[in-house]
Amino acid sequence: MNWITNFVRPRIKGLIGAKPSSPDTLWHKCPACGEMIFHQDLSAAQSVCPQCGHHMRIGANERFAALFDDGAHERLPAPEVPQDPLRFRDDKRYVDRLKENRAKTGQADALIAATGIIGGVPVVLAVQNFAFMGGSLGLATGAAFVAAARTAVGEKRAFVLIVSSGGARMQEGILSLMQMPRTTIGVDMLKEARLPYIVVLTDPTTGGVSASYAMLGDVQIAEPGALIGFSGPRVIEQTIRERLPEGFQRAEYLLEHGMIDMIVHRHELKNELRKLLGVLTRQKPARGEGAALPAPQSVPASRA
Repeated sequence: MNWITNFVRPRIKGLIGAKPSSPDTLWHKCPACGEMIFHQDLSAAQSVCPQCGHHMRIGANERFAALFDDGAHERLPAPEVPQDPLRFRDDKRYVDRLKENRAKTGQADALIAATGIIGGVPVVLAVQNFAFMGGSLGLATGAAFVAAARTAVGEKRAFVLIVSSGGARMQEGILSLMQMPRTTIGVDMLKEARLPYIVVLTDPTTGGVSASYAMLGDVQIAEPGALIGFSGPRVIEQTIRERLPEGFQRAEYLLEHGMIDMIVHRHELKNELRKLLGVLTRQKPARGEGAALPAPQSVPASRA
């Protein structure tokens, strides 16, 4: 036992206090071009790199603030579901993973929905956050989506989904796969009520989520450079043992091949939603609502 290391040094540090240091979040490195961006500038740009235009992942709080008129909204309560129906455990218990992700994100699960106004049109806006266990689809996510769809039908609101997910949640096994038809029924409820359902696909949108409700929108929008598909490119290449085309499964490739309707820069998303909602609900958007932030003049698509 080293008494200097284990006893004296901790006591000295406790008396004089730790030397203050700069926070790790003061600067952010763009994963696409490597540019170092001051966190206040990145926040003001809605986490879009000012150098290359790469769209970084953001959560529900940022989406609600950017898209709702004046940021005003009311969150829908999270439905109660079984927390660990299969008593799953790998290197750690599933319930412990849930606790960690809830502490990290401040969310009950991957999908959060809220009611509010976009361009004068009442909407339900749901955001599926990749930061919560990869935005995976489980019982809680499926229940939250269906509850949000029911709210939209009951209050005659348009439904807007912003999705980012790696697919079904493996810790819930077949119960997570059952959420695919369940959420599809939620989409059918919207269509039967003749309410608009707009989907914004962000990076990444894959797996069972892309194979169900994420690809059933009346209008399919994607952010620039977003990875969208079922299996990832590496899995496909290993399966077919061939080199995939450049940009395969990126938003630009899907637009070219008719899989999505449009690609919209994040700074222009609110204005585009305002126009679409006005057309689909036959309401004239309120003047001055949904003004877009200025977008860079020339933004190369991200291939990161």
